Amino acid sequence: MAVLEMQQVILAVIIGTLLAIVYSLRVLILLERRVTSMEMNIQRLTSKVLKEEVSIHKALSKKKR
Repeated sequence: MAVLEMQQVILAVIIGTLLAIVYSLRVLILLERRVTSMEMNIQRLTSKVLKEEVSIHKALSKKKR
């Protein structure tokens, strides 16, 4: 009987460890998606700023002439 109980405890520990690994992978995937979304927003913002800088530069160069 003690051997069976010990096997059940070991099995429970192994299953718990596997579930913890699966959960942590899920969290990592969600964080990676958030980071990707943030990077896309930064890229969009940067491109808008670059377009604005180009238009300002063109306006200043026309003003100098």
